[in-house]
Amino acid sequence: MAKRAIDPRVKLRHLSCFLEVARLKSVVNAASALNISQPAASKTIQELEEILGAALFDRSRRSLFLTQFGEVFYRYAATSLAALRQGIDAARGSHEATIVKVGALPTVSARILPSAVQAFTADGTGCHTRIITGPNAYLLSLLRTGDVDLVIGRMADPDIMLGFSFEHLYSERIAMVVRPGHPLLKERNFNLGMIEAYQSLMPTPDSVIRRVVERMLLAQGVTNLRDQVETVSNAFGRSYVRQTDAIWFISEGVVAEDLADGMLSVLPFDTRETIGPVGLTTRTDTTPTLAATTFMQAVRLTSQRLL
Repeated sequence: MAKRAIDPRVKLRHLSCFLEVARLKSVVNAASALNISQPAASKTIQELEEILGAALFDRSRRSLFLTQFGEVFYRYAATSLAALRQGIDAARGSHEATIVKVGALPTVSARILPSAVQAFTADGTGCHTRIITGPNAYLLSLLRTGDVDLVIGRMADPDIMLGFSFEHLYSERIAMVVRPGHPLLKERNFNLGMIEAYQSLMPTPDSVIRRVVERMLLAQGVTNLRDQVETVSNAFGRSYVRQTDAIWFISEGVVAEDLADGMLSVLPFDTRETIGPVGLTTRTDTTPTLAATTFMQAVRLTSQRLL
């Protein structure tokens, strides 16, 4: 049976606009990112929906969310555009092809990445690295569209991992970190309920570890944390905890050096139930470049040496 031809009405501008609206959940923001007018962006999405014969976005809420059909189309559109970009780079032999674009969660940015980048750049191949940080959902969206070559961090939920491959490197737990001399460190019979009296620094809702933290607290009957501050900024968290009595819920790898140096302390509570896999996430539909493959090997060797 002959393959069905792609509808010639579907243009590259349709896919680019669709992917930006899906990423930013806003036509206005997508238009700004693409440097086009908001009416032009709206018309482009409307044209694409008419061509496909189905709605791509649920417009019943303030922010735009993909419909079930939109979710399916997003995976294929993102993959197609990423493959096209990779093909253009390879055909041109451009300098861009020598840049390894790495999406990194905070847990590896502090613990693994510095040594891995140092090892990767030490061989004098002329390859460069571009490190992009942010919440897991954001980094995986960049991976799906080919804007990063790989993501290093905690494994995402199974429903998000469709089209991705995960390689386990090591496992780590979440720690409850405070300043040295914190009142709770002096409690002889410490229990988790005592943290309700203190301000807490929590990972943002789109962070991989947010639900892990919430499950642990719920299992221990902790439901009344006061004055939560949500952040994925390591610099802010580290500084704020040192200056206050706040409790910081953070992956242990992020603060490993601070704990070793005595700059921060961990509350005496067993958090083994929060242990989760950390590793490399790549796309299953494309072959990594030689530079990306070399970088991943540097990450593997660094993990084995440091952990």
